[in-house]
Amino acid sequence: MAHIRDEIDDKKKACFKLDEEGVLWFKNRLVVPKDMEPRKKILDEAHTSMFTLHPGSNKMYQDLKQKFWWTRMKREVAKYVSECDVCQRVKADHLKPAGMLQPLAVPARKWEDIHMDFIVGLPRTRREFAYNNSYQKSLDMAPFEALYGGRCRTPLNRSEPGERVTFGPDLRARSRQKSYSDKRRRPLVFEKDDHVYLRVSPMKGVHRFEVKGKLAPRYVGPFKITEQYGPVAYRLELPPHLTAVHDVFHVSQLKKCLRVPEEVIDISQIQIQPDLTYEEKPIKVPDQKQRSTRRRTINFYKVQWSNHSEEEATWEQEEFLRAKYPGFLPSTSN
Repeated sequence: MAHIRDEIDDKKKACFKLDEEGVLWFKNRLVVPKDMEPRKKILDEAHTSMFTLHPGSNKMYQDLKQKFWWTRMKREVAKYVSECDVCQRVKADHLKPAGMLQPLAVPARKWEDIHMDFIVGLPRTRREFAYNNSYQKSLDMAPFEALYGGRCRTPLNRSEPGERVTFGPDLRARSRQKSYSDKRRRPLVFEKDDHVYLRVSPMKGVHRFEVKGKLAPRYVGPFKITEQYGPVAYRLELPPHLTAVHDVFHVSQLKKCLRVPEEVIDISQIQIQPDLTYEEKPIKVPDQKQRSTRRRTINFYKVQWSNHSEEEATWEQEEFLRAKYPGFLPSTSN
């Protein structure tokens, strides 16, 4: 900023000017010095105040550039917004789902891959194979062939041509399925010790903020990654109150934390269920009013909801609250 003052008479710096009080301007915009403290105060006011409510980087830049100027301003605004903890937790991603499809291997024969509960301690025999693969006159074939539709593999019968004919199309179908699915998805990889946000969703039928609550939580966290499970799953270090939730998550449920917030955020207020849902319920009535029509008078209550501040309270009809949440409002005497 000092070198601009010194070169202000240069034609290349003609867009800069000093006013009577010695304040430097770029055209009609105030020049902000390199000191990060005033810049941070400007960014905080433009993004987190009650008059702005966390705008996106483009809108925030368009608002700020009307009054302020500094070098690489647009880049700093974009970085500030991308690292905002509230925005990372509550704003929806307009991206393809993360995690490429991981198809299961195509079995070469029936019952080649099975899942079962193990019961131990049963007697064993070495004669099962010989019996099941031997010709039975009553069946006119071996028991194995009657059950599975093919002969059991032996040194004399390694494979049959029909098996290869069936196996080839299955592999091609598996490959096509993966290619079709991956067109609608995107790869996303994390490293151990990275911090990520975990996606949560409201329970169906109880969420009142599809339109009204811009800052309704879509993610909680951030949480630390402790281990990777396969190519698309990660184990997270969850707090004690989330012990009922399984700690391994698919990558599509995670979102990278670009900046770990320094302030401590109490997420225990959001009562997350094992299926990663949470319930919105009324907890307080800060205000109430009446609206009269020609036929009747309608009572409205300003309701503060769980997981939300009082500034996000919504006006609800008494009829809805009594039907959906009986016992929340005091009973009225007839």
